[in-house]
Amino acid sequence: MKTLKIVTVAAAMVGAFFIAAVLVTAMAPTGSQDQFDAGATFKTKCVACHGQKAEKKFDSAMPDAQLIDIIMKGKKPEKPPNMPAYAEKGVSAEQAKALVEYMKQLKTAP
Repeated sequence: MKTLKIVTVAAAMVGAFFIAAVLVTAMAPTGSQDQFDAGATFKTKCVACHGQKAEKKFDSAMPDAQLIDIIMKGKKPEKPPNMPAYAEKGVSAEQAKALVEYMKQLKTAP
């Protein structure tokens, strides 16, 4: 009977450890922020309106915070097309900042 109790307690502890390990793994960050590719995103989402070198509808003289805000919340210019709000599409502020930096590099590249 004592052996059965020891085996039961050991099995419960192993099960609890396994469940804890699964929960910790499931809740861990996926690294999607680290894997964000501003260049690829620009080429697929932005180049159509902003051009290959970010030469259209992008004022690199604006403060970064304002440019990030425009990416996140969108903007309705005097004439279409409108800049969509990318926060609604899952873009984070860090990703928007990376896009701003990438676009500034494009604009200043020879």
